[in-house]
Amino acid sequence: VTEGIHDRFVAAMGERIKGLVVDDALKAGTHIGPVVDQSQLNQDTDYIAIGKQEGAKLAFGGEVISRDTPGFYLQPALFTEATNEMRISREEIFGPVAAVIRVKDYDEALSVANDTPFGLSSGIATTSLKHATHFKRNAEAGMVMVNLPTAGVDFHVPFGGRKASSYGPREQGKYAAEFYTNVKTAYTLA
Repeated sequence: VTEGIHDRFVAAMGERIKGLVVDDALKAGTHIGPVVDQSQLNQDTDYIAIGKQEGAKLAFGGEVISRDTPGFYLQPALFTEATNEMRISREEIFGPVAAVIRVKDYDEALSVANDTPFGLSSGIATTSLKHATHFKRNAEAGMVMVNLPTAGVDFHVPFGGRKASSYGPREQGKYAAEFYTNVKTAYTLA
């Protein structure tokens, strides 16, 4: 997040996270359900501990919580004062854990975003058409979002990443049809 909006962004994100309801995913009004199992919950809480050990500040959440319905519930965690060298910023946690990295400007933000071995999905929140257009062309990810969440895509378009994200060809769309098609040339003399 760029310096000019960092503090306001973190405050707004913290307030938004505080308003999220963590509960049984089938219960009306729930925003976030439990993580899949105890192993995943352990992995998530281990990463929260790693983030603290590496010097990031846990600004909100990160606690294991209980609900009426049994499950592996974790209050979403928000880290600030993170750097791109920290494991919480570089590794795929697969849990409700976010790390905010303060950057000087758009150019540094793009550089930090691309400095990863992964590239499934990337996004930018901006009012600048110039930055949105540049980001779409230069973000090293298979899917790029502008002012949209980086999860949840149309099922009719190709889905997949770059670098070490995803496996094999892109799913969906004509790419999937080509992947699952075997071309055969046959000749018959009648």
